[in-house]
Amino acid sequence: MIKEVAIWLYLTTYRYLFLIMSIFPLKNKITFIVSFGDNSLFLYEEMKRQQIQCDTVFLYSRSCKYNLKFKDAVSIKFETLNLINIILSIYHIATSRTVIIDNYYAFLSVVNFKKNVKCIQVWHAAGAFKKFGLKDHSIKDRNRKDIKRFKNVYKRFSEVIVGSDIMGQIFQEAFDLSASQILRVGIPRTDIFFNEQNKQLIVTNILNKFPYLKNKKRILYAPTFRDESLDSFELRLDLDLMKEKLGKDYVILLRLHPAIRNELDIRDINQDFVFDFSDYVDVNEILMITDILITDYSSIPFEYSLLKRPMIFFAYDLEEYIHERGVWFDYKEMIPGPLALTTTEIIDQIRNNSFNLEEIEAFSDMWNKYSTGQSSQQLIHYLSPFIQKKEQREKMQYPG
Repeated sequence: MIKEVAIWLYLTTYRYLFLIMSIFPLKNKITFIVSFGDNSLFLYEEMKRQQIQCDTVFLYSRSCKYNLKFKDAVSIKFETLNLINIILSIYHIATSRTVIIDNYYAFLSVVNFKKNVKCIQVWHAAGAFKKFGLKDHSIKDRNRKDIKRFKNVYKRFSEVIVGSDIMGQIFQEAFDLSASQILRVGIPRTDIFFNEQNKQLIVTNILNKFPYLKNKKRILYAPTFRDESLDSFELRLDLDLMKEKLGKDYVILLRLHPAIRNELDIRDINQDFVFDFSDYVDVNEILMITDILITDYSSIPFEYSLLKRPMIFFAYDLEEYIHERGVWFDYKEMIPGPLALTTTEIIDQIRNNSFNLEEIEAFSDMWNKYSTGQSSQQLIHYLSPFIQKKEQREKMQYPG
């Protein structure tokens, strides 16, 4: 009851403040509303490269790990109790011709954008195993008000970008979108995988910063967050056994959800074999130095597959997870690597090199069809008529 009242109060306040701010005219302005940040950063850099002239605003939540403070942009901490920040944030959203979002934001359910305003959902995953949105199994436990709010949020999306046709189909079901709302330009942050010089520079910089990772094969363990009690959480991967059997040639990098990371005492883990990279900002940079990925229902494999490297799916609770959360397809048929239910199976798969790289390449071709290294460029090209200043638009239309 208290939670429902808090949500009502928050959304009611937002609705009326947005109505007031809508009195002000639209500006040639793009506002990024950011929980993750990576896609927005790639778009911002591409705007600078193309010399797009418009006002730029970053509204970032506390979950964003990236530094989004730039001399030529306004940066405001979003979703805060600071009243000034709230008012400024709503003002910028209400007066922007283009709004870029990378997550679900409840406030969208009570705002009405002016005509011709673009609200582009760039999301935070290139693909999906687990169901979300209106297809999440947990939605059956939500009341009608909640479901109506979800639908109203999804109605605010002008378009959703995708890297594949299959992800487009998923978004249409999850967000109740039409086919015309699917923007097939690829995922901006995947551009990094197509620049060989930058990739090599990233690898060199990371290994110089963490020299103990050199001369070893690197296994990244990146499990998805499960809605279980954190009090009873334990890492199911047996790190002691992994060290005993693989420690001579391998090291393990951990990439854990913040809620899990805070409950796990990393100090108890063997320091010369397991290294915690949970706080490392850019996960795609970690993928550059990863030789084998171990994950489960995370979206990381979709981008990691661009590197054509081995992966193992440690889905020890598969049947339970399918029942509680749901998956989009037959999980065992979809994964491009061996399924493991125990640490011993993982060790055997690594020792026996039980990987099919052609299968991984086919997986990548399916899920990254439109992510070809020019996704940022294509999206900014699409948006440029909405965000450039009038004289710049006219110059593009009449170059002579």
